[in-house]
Amino acid sequence: MSTLIVAVLSMIGFIVAYNTYGRWLAKKLFALTADTPMPSKELRDDIDYVPTKKSVVFGHHFTSIAGTGPIVGPALAVFWGWLPALLWVIFGSILIGGVHDLSALVISIRNRGQTIGQAAGRLISPRAKILFLIVLALALSIVLAIFGLVIAVIFNVYPESVLSVWIAMPIAVVIGLRYRKGGSLVISSLIGLGLLYVAVYLGAYYLPLDLSKLLPSDSMYLTPVVVWTVLLLIYAYIASVLPVWLLLQPRDYINSLQLFVALALLIGGLAVASLTGQADLATSAPMVAKEVPADAPSMLPFLFITIACGACSGFHCLVSSGTTSKQLECATDAQAVGYGGMLLEGMLAVLVILACSAGVGMGALNHSSAPTVANGPVTTQIERSTVTGTAAWREYYRTGLDGQQNAGWKGQKLPQKLRAFVDGGANFLSTLGIPLKLAVAIMAVLVACFAATTLDTATRLQRYVITELAESAKLKPATNKYVATGIAVSIGLAIAVFAGEKPGAGGMLLWPLFGATNQLLAGLALMVAFVYLARRSKPLAFVMIPMLMMLTMPAWAMTHNLIYDWLPAGNIPLSLFGFFILALQAWMVVEGAIAYKRWRGIEEPPLPATGSATT
Repeated sequence: MSTLIVAVLSMIGFIVAYNTYGRWLAKKLFALTADTPMPSKELRDDIDYVPTKKSVVFGHHFTSIAGTGPIVGPALAVFWGWLPALLWVIFGSILIGGVHDLSALVISIRNRGQTIGQAAGRLISPRAKILFLIVLALALSIVLAIFGLVIAVIFNVYPESVLSVWIAMPIAVVIGLRYRKGGSLVISSLIGLGLLYVAVYLGAYYLPLDLSKLLPSDSMYLTPVVVWTVLLLIYAYIASVLPVWLLLQPRDYINSLQLFVALALLIGGLAVASLTGQADLATSAPMVAKEVPADAPSMLPFLFITIACGACSGFHCLVSSGTTSKQLECATDAQAVGYGGMLLEGMLAVLVILACSAGVGMGALNHSSAPTVANGPVTTQIERSTVTGTAAWREYYRTGLDGQQNAGWKGQKLPQKLRAFVDGGANFLSTLGIPLKLAVAIMAVLVACFAATTLDTATRLQRYVITELAESAKLKPATNKYVATGIAVSIGLAIAVFAGEKPGAGGMLLWPLFGATNQLLAGLALMVAFVYLARRSKPLAFVMIPMLMMLTMPAWAMTHNLIYDWLPAGNIPLSLFGFFILALQAWMVVEGAIAYKRWRGIEEPPLPATGSATT
């Protein structure tokens, strides 16, 4: 019963927060009005700047910020117990993450769709703009490498998800063309969603695509993960240069509908499992872990780094100011899209925590690689362990996927982090009468589709950043969107495939940097919002406290890693990268302090007359 109570109380808390604190932020602190000039209309080009209905923009924004972030982070953070993770997700998303996302969106709207990096140049100093853009470029390079690998790993672990993810793309293009010609987006998207779930069923029972059966087993580069990563980044290049209405918006809208279906199924299954006693959070996993793996870092500050998306994530400021601000058609929609999107992601993270605790406690799943034939289609054997409760949870988290005992913190490989949510969520869905194999496919497709959305949005964002850096450096060839996108994809591919000890391991080489760099980015974005409000003599505490926390925690975590992990181990790449990021942060903070002292109460000069889109 405790599982259902936690879910319901969390949902009520988010709804109350949206209608109280969120409304105050939008109407009083940022003074959003319906007559605010919008970049999507002033700079309309029907490629990046496209006035779009709130529901469609929400779908794009939410699926872009979510990705696998609110899944991987909580799946790992429950090592410390489900209560600390739950509290950070709920209060973090309401008081910090929502403020961060809304601030970045509002600042971008009022600066003609400029990214938060460009806005830093106007609000703080030209030097701050360059520093911020460099941080953005580094962070997005890691995002491209890691998310390309995440989807590739999902395809490799769950071959039943491949068909659905790829078929969603041509379906989205057809919907985009129909919508452009005046067709109903809702009806077309519902048809598209139905086709997507047909593909889920076919992929689960008839058409799983396992590249390991097609590629040579002894090849260094022709591995499933490498091949999928290359194909995914090629797709990301194409998707990021197409008009947003053709692929990005309809595909994200379908994914948002898929999310609502999945959330309804998860909550329904969670309720049945809780009411029937199959899942009990209190007895499935420790509330606060008394024993953690010997190699696990301390909960403070690393809890706030491990869980980013779902509580507060710097990547969100890139989406808010990079793509969402260029599509929003009315400023008052920012509360629903910016603040509301963050709270919905928080609710998703709550369900992930419950799935990785009570869901896994229902019994870990055994994925047999031996195919069996039942009623014609070729299937894969999936069974639930008879071990349940805390014993099942401990077995799942203390044993690696390969059967290695005492896998510990570092033994938690990426596939296991993803499986914790997929398997736990599938356990919930199975209580509704959904076959376990189909439930696994539904959850795997959900994760892969979200990650794909984040991948191509991140590619488009990196194109903007590279273009802005090239403009500042007067490198005209790199301002071309096709060239800039090629640079973005090439860097991500080089990191993902060639930077590690073996092909396909490069993204994981930089994984330890991702959390701290991402959260430092959130702190810097909040600092830009702090200066923005200070220039207008607005109340500052509502942004200052989140800013100080998101500057302190990641810097603390990265310094700890440098002193106790990377330097003693002689890890030169991570050490150099860590020092560089900390130096950039310190410089940015100095620039922000100077700007606060110099410009408090003095608004920045207005933008020049509208000429062309700043992309």
